[in-house]
Amino acid sequence: MNFNCVKTVLIAAMAAISLNSFSQDLIARQAPIDRKLKSVDSLALQKQIRAEQEAYPALSLYPNWNNRYVHAYANAIIPESFTIDLRGFCMPTPSTRITSPFGPRRRRMHKGLDIKVYVGDTIVAAFDGKVRVVNYERRGYGKYIVIRHNNGLETVYGHLSKQLVKPNEVVKAGEPIGLGGSTGRSSGSHLHFETRFLGIAINPALMFDFPHQDIVADTYTFRKYRRKGRARSSRKMANGTDGTIRYHKVKRGDTLSRIASKRGVSIDRLCKLNRITRKTIIRPGQVLRCS
Repeated sequence: MNFNCVKTVLIAAMAAISLNSFSQDLIARQAPIDRKLKSVDSLALQKQIRAEQEAYPALSLYPNWNNRYVHAYANAIIPESFTIDLRGFCMPTPSTRITSPFGPRRRRMHKGLDIKVYVGDTIVAAFDGKVRVVNYERRGYGKYIVIRHNNGLETVYGHLSKQLVKPNEVVKAGEPIGLGGSTGRSSGSHLHFETRFLGIAINPALMFDFPHQDIVADTYTFRKYRRKGRARSSRKMANGTDGTIRYHKVKRGDTLSRIASKRGVSIDRLCKLNRITRKTIIRPGQVLRCS
């Protein structure tokens, strides 16, 4: 191989090395740009998701957005189970007196709790969400409001004397939405309060402890039960039996015997469910499983 050939080979090799270095440099320069673009795309996607959630809370669960009816989910797909986040709550009223519990009455099912309030008392939203229905039923709820929340729940506030919000309005937990009253099918001033998941009524007492103005636990797990191929909400579900898991958030002064008596279980059963003994010290704020 003569000198010219060797020179040509060396020049080609140097050019290849230079080109490779240039390519690596371009990749290195492009990497931060790619990361930045990815970050921008991610932020844009998050913004879009937040906008959709604000427009229609729990969009992935509910098949539609209806401003007219409380019961609007006959064809909804009910999940086998769903965990509802109860954090960020606010009691709809500071009243602690329950005048009528959830459960069957002589001729019909009472699908909520009646809480004693007076005409003009302020009623607030239980969670962040969006107002779905503001309506009036002369022989039912009277003046009522339905709010859909980001955690999958819908709450119903009935027998109001005045509604302070409009359909499609976004509200925050604790924000005033209405005034207590006795409109509709009511024998005295009170708040009729319902908690629903995809149209299925759940006993609010399984989630809210009105006497202590607190939630029972940080989460509530909804479980689907079938009867003749349809989801149902029965008296057993309302009382937390038939497989429903219930919890108790320990308050100051609570003892295992007091909790067992209140929740309708034996102390031994309570200990077994929580893997504790009768001598275990329980502390305020601790959550115990009761069924």
